[in-house]
Amino acid sequence: MRVAQPIVLEADVRRKLERQARGRSTAARVVVRSRIVLLAANGLQNKQIAAMLNVAPRMVTLWRGRFLAQGVAGLLKDAPRPGRPLSITPEVSATLIAKTTQSMPTNATQWSTRTMAKEMRISKDSVSRIWRSNGLKPHRVESFKVSNDPLFADKLEAIVGLYLNPPEHALVLSVDEKSQIQARDRTQPGLPLKKGRCQTMTYDYKRNGTTTLFAALNVANGEVFGLCQQKHRHLEWLKFLRMIDRTVPASKQIYGTSAQAPDFIATKKTPGSFAVFDQNQGEKLPEFGVQGGSSDLRRPFSGPQRHYALCGASRLRCWYRFTSAKAAHSH
Repeated sequence: MRVAQPIVLEADVRRKLERQARGRSTAARVVVRSRIVLLAANGLQNKQIAAMLNVAPRMVTLWRGRFLAQGVAGLLKDAPRPGRPLSITPEVSATLIAKTTQSMPTNATQWSTRTMAKEMRISKDSVSRIWRSNGLKPHRVESFKVSNDPLFADKLEAIVGLYLNPPEHALVLSVDEKSQIQARDRTQPGLPLKKGRCQTMTYDYKRNGTTTLFAALNVANGEVFGLCQQKHRHLEWLKFLRMIDRTVPASKQIYGTSAQAPDFIATKKTPGSFAVFDQNQGEKLPEFGVQGGSSDLRRPFSGPQRHYALCGASRLRCWYRFTSAKAAHSH
């Protein structure tokens, strides 16, 4: 007579199996397997356990052996099965990936699942599955721009360093502007929100022209300085800078980073823009030699009373610096 191999359980393993056997949220198959192991640990044979749990003896034999080989973890999931033979060989998958990454379809800009399925003579679902498993997304294109500015590294270091390690008693502002904002209004007044009714508004609107928003973000605390203007010229930009100069305490140095504002000033060819904060002292900074775009601004510029540093790059954030006239006189 064949006798099943005995099972000896440690205290913590027995507690875990008992928890699984009683668990209401545990999968039914895990509950049955845990009960088989617990009864086997009590000395019962496979046929006795099968009769008590109303299962086949071969099932008891299977899970007794699985527990002896793999422990509690072996009871939680089934062993992998071979399944049906692969209909798409690894060679076909490799060819499909090569076509996706190295060729273009006729009269199209990128492959689709249907065009690739027709090309490879497989189903579109198979194409989609292979693309997903390899992380391929032919319909998506990400843009990039590599700077050809010889001073790119120096400017990058200056800007990142300004954010990571700002000077003492200084205020770092991230400055930007948004033009061509539509100023729209509804044709009729709507009703306010109330209990049982949402706010209402007409589906049509009337145009009131456009506006330009200048904004500066204090990177330390999230405070925003903003100004809306009807026109988009260097005069409005100077007005915005004067507003910041009046708002920020005189004891603070202001460091600003901007992606577009220095380009805007440079293309307007207004050297007086750089001397705006000295006009109250009756003194104008030396002219600067701006010849077109910000790409012509190669070196930091400094003048009396106020200090500026404009770094020109088409996509790299440019930064400039100015100090309050009051602070300059205090030194």
